[in-house]
Formats: sequence, structure tokens, C-alpha cells
Amino acid sequence: MTQLAALKAASSLHGIAHLLGFKPAALAYILYKLNDSQRYKQFEIPKRSGGKRTIKAPTAELKLLQRKMASLLENCISEINVANKRADLFAHGFKKGRSIFSNARPHRNRQWVFNIDLENFFGSINFGRVRGFFLKDRDFALHQGAATIIAQVACVDNALPQGSPCSPIISNLIGHLLDVHLAKLAASCGCHYSRYADDLTFSTNAPQFPSRIATRTRGAAGDEWMPGAELHRIIQHARFAINPQKTRMQFKDSRQDVTGLVVNKKLNVKTEYRRSVRAMVHRLLTHGHFERTKRVDDGAGNHVLDAVKGTTAELHGMLGFIDSVEHYNRNLVLPKGGKPKVEKKKKGTEPNKPRVALTGKEVLYRRFLLYKEFFATSNPVLICEGETDNIYLVHAIRSLATHFPLLATVVKPGEIKIIPRIFKYVETSTGRILGLGSGGTGDLGNLIRQYDKEIKRFVRPATQHPFILVVDNDAGAVGAGRPLQASKQVTGLDVNRHAPFTNVCGNLYLVPTPFLAGAAQSMIEDFFTKETLDETIDGKSFCASNKQDSAKQYGKKVFAHKVVKVKADTIDFKGFFKLLENITLAIEDFYKKHPSAPITSAQAI
Repeated sequence: MTQLAALKAASSLHGIAHLLGFKPAALAYILYKLNDSQRYKQFEIPKRSGGKRTIKAPTAELKLLQRKMASLLENCISEINVANKRADLFAHGFKKGRSIFSNARPHRNRQWVFNIDLENFFGSINFGRVRGFFLKDRDFALHQGAATIIAQVACVDNALPQGSPCSPIISNLIGHLLDVHLAKLAASCGCHYSRYADDLTFSTNAPQFPSRIATRTRGAAGDEWMPGAELHRIIQHARFAINPQKTRMQFKDSRQDVTGLVVNKKLNVKTEYRRSVRAMVHRLLTHGHFERTKRVDDGAGNHVLDAVKGTTAELHGMLGFIDSVEHYNRNLVLPKGGKPKVEKKKKGTEPNKPRVALTGKEVLYRRFLLYKEFFATSNPVLICEGETDNIYLVHAIRSLATHFPLLATVVKPGEIKIIPRIFKYVETSTGRILGLGSGGTGDLGNLIRQYDKEIKRFVRPATQHPFILVVDNDAGAVGAGRPLQASKQVTGLDVNRHAPFTNVCGNLYLVPTPFLAGAAQSMIEDFFTKETLDETIDGKSFCASNKQDSAKQYGKKVFAHKVVKVKADTIDFKGFFKLLENITLAIEDFYKKHPSAPITSAQAI
């Protein structure tokens, strides 16, 4: 039975509880025993446009229930769309595969862009509307008991609350009928239409904007645009209301933006925003702190704009937003014959590996990441050659935690906190910007050179921690562009491959894997016992040189996930002792040279 069929068959609390993975008594307790003050925490946040927005955040147990309800409804919607061979092309907020980008893109390069907001969008969808939708909608047509319980889970104070995981999906369900009628109106007028939550946008290249959607009036302050009579009628009929303070027409010869993105030509970020972020990054790197503008309470209950101390997390989010726009545009289909710009080869870089050149915005982002993630980090940072090495190191540290107090804290039996941050970068936007997208020694060599170049412009924080690269001590580490060669370029000295560590520059250390007795090279897999390395999976044996599986062998990824991760509690990690000791020596060396406040177990994350 499909989830939609099961939901249609449910007629009582017991049936809904079973679908949501809850015990009936637990569901009844949340819905009928707890009052609203026990189920929600209410607070206010300032709006960008002024005023306050009331947030009713569900408590942990109710939030879990609402998340499961939202997931159930999402799966049911997918079934309905597949069965009816249709796709909701108009709603872009809170939908998988949709975003502010997909919402803004249809309105690029238009003569006219008209935008309105729905007033009190969630609040106008009350308990009766939610219950009535699930009773009367032909695709759902639920039993009265089931529809009532969904409304009870989703609503508080007779409305969908801001902060509930259920509110977005239910508002899109109820708003879909409005979308259908507005899309028909737009199509009949030669316009494009889209909706992102309560934000509705119409655009066209027609010589005149259709009066059925918006009309121009002459006022004392100049021309004003008002929703057309037919647009007004459709929205009222759908039991929504227009916010008159957020109605605007944007012309081609001025800046047009849709859901925060400039759409005059390609999707872009407002120039003022980019300049402000660039200035904040410069201030952070050269002074160690920055300020940003924020709405704050003035003590009299009013929210006013003021300069407040910014955080690196906030700045990271701003740069990430700018990068997401840049990355979106880069990934659009290139014009016929178009090719991405490729960075020219530099002497000493890894051969036969072309790198896509970074834009100016990406260079700024990379500079910030080098500062935040490695230079001014609140913990020591370890970088390995890839995802599999990270897994090995995590479990080795856990297993040997009592021997290395600078690497781990034993909180209680079975609970261990690893102190250094083991940096994850494979297949992440951070890894892409840092040039570490795929991992490997060539990428780490480039990182060393970039880091040495950039930290010369950084101001050192009051408390700093070491940044350590852990690399295999084999032939791959000494080739052109690789970590040991890059270290030599920076320091002017050959790396002693038998030494526990090398301080390359600033807080950057290189820790090669130690040699086993009589060996001339080593890699991290050497520190596992023969018993662990001989584990077979589906009749295949492990081969450390394989990245992909073959007919008779499996590679490092399978070994890390299906052997090391699964059997970590029984694996003997004593072979890693020397490597962890060398990492500890590097950490101790840095704290001796820079006796600010080294990290303690209480600071472990």
C-alpha cells in the first residue's frame, strides 16, 4: 500500500500515529494533554522592512511530529503528481529542487516586472481551511478524523504558525489553486508568473503592462501601480489578501529584483550587497573583527538599524549566498562553442590537471575561508588526503583517546569528544573554492602555496591553533606540485621525511605518515593490522591502490565505510600510535612557540 493510500485509509488517531511512527498514546499526549504554551515557544524577530514578526517555534517532540507529518505529505504529493502526470511549475518556496534561483529565472531580461506580497500568508490559513482542504481536495479526500488530526498537528491559535515544519508544505497545497488561476491569468495576458511563499511575481516584454494584472495611477508623489481588478478578485476569491505596502512595478531601465536577485540580464546580487560584504571581509582579515548593520531593539520597543559586531559564521553565509549565485550562472548551459575559462599552468603545479579559473568573487571567498577555517580557527585543524583518511583518523583517535589528551577527551565510558576539527571538503562548495574538490596530494600542494601567499595579509588572532596537513609519505608526496615539494618552495628547505613534522609557515604544519621499520615510504593504510586489511567483502579482497571496485577487489572507499566504520570497536588501531604521536608533537610545538591559550577539553567540539 502506498503512503497516500494508507493516509486515505486512516480514520483515527491510531491510524495516523502508525503512519507517523508514533505510539498512539504519545500522539494523544502531544495533541490533547499539552497546552499551547507547552508545545510552542513564542518570540519576535525584526522584519527587514520594519516592524516585528512573531515566531511560534514548536518544542522538540512536537517538531519531530510535524517533520514526520511534512515528510508524509511530501511523499503523498509526489505520488499524486506522478499519477496525474503533472508538475507544480509555479511555486518555488519550500520545494525540493526549487529555490530563489528557479523563482527568479523566468523573469530575467523583461521589460516589466510586477511584484506583490500576500498579507499574513501563514496566519490567513486557519484550522478550518487546513481541515477542509484535506476533506474536500479530490486527490486527498481524507476521513474526517484524519483531516482533523492533520489540522491539529499543523495549527496553533487557529492558524499555521511561522516556525513549524508543516506550515510551508500545507501553505503550498492550499496556495496551489491560487497559483493555477493566476498562471492562467498571466498566460492570457502574455506574462510569466511565479510564487515564492507569499511573494508573487509577474513579468512581460509586452509594450504595455496588462491592466488586468496591474494599473498605473497618477498621484501627488508620481506614478503608482495598483493590482488590477481581476488579479484582486482572484486573490480575494482564494481567501488571501494583498499587502498594499509591498506592491511595486520595476522597469527595464532601472534595477529589477525578484526574491533578492537582480534579474535585468543574468541573475545577480545587488552591487551594494557585494561591496558591503567585500568591505567586511577586508576589515576582518586586516583587523580581526568587523561590524555589520542589523535591526536591534532600541530599548523602547522599536527596531532600528544599528552597527553591531559581526561573526565569521554570518559573513560565511553572505559569501556563500554570493557564491551560490555565481555558481548557478556558471553551471547554466554555455552558448554554442562556449568553454569555461581555464587557469593557466604554473611552474610546480601538478601536471595534466587543468583548473577552472576563479572569479574575483571566488578569490575573495577563498581568502575568507583560509582565514576562518585554518588561520583563526577555534580548534586545531587536521586535513587529510580525502574522505577515507578522515574516517581512519577519527576512529584511530577514538580508540587511542586515553593516550592523547590533546586529540580527544573521554567524557565518560563510551563518549569521546575529538578535539581537533577533522576538515571535510570532498564534494563541498568549501572544497571547490579552496581547490580541494576531489582531494589528493596535488590539491594539498596547491593549498600550501595559496596559504603561504594569503596569510601575509592576515592579522593574527589573540588565540590561534595549529593547522596540520597529514599526508602519505610515499612517492606521490614528493612529485611536482605535491605537499613535500610545495613545502620546499615555501621554506627553501628539503622536507626531512623522517622527522615527525615540518612547520611550513605560520600555523601550518606538515605531518607525513611515519615509516615502518625498514621501509622507504609509507601510506596511512599501512597502520592497519594484516587481519583488518585481509577482510573480504562479497568475496572481494581489499586493494589500497584501487579507487574503484573491480571484479575481484574493492577500493579504499568501501574499506573505510564497510570495514573501518562498521567494525571500529573491534579493530586494533595500535599501528596508528606513532602517527597520532607526531600530530600531537606538531600541536605542542605550535603552543610552545605561541603560548596564548591552548585549547582545553572543555572547549572540545
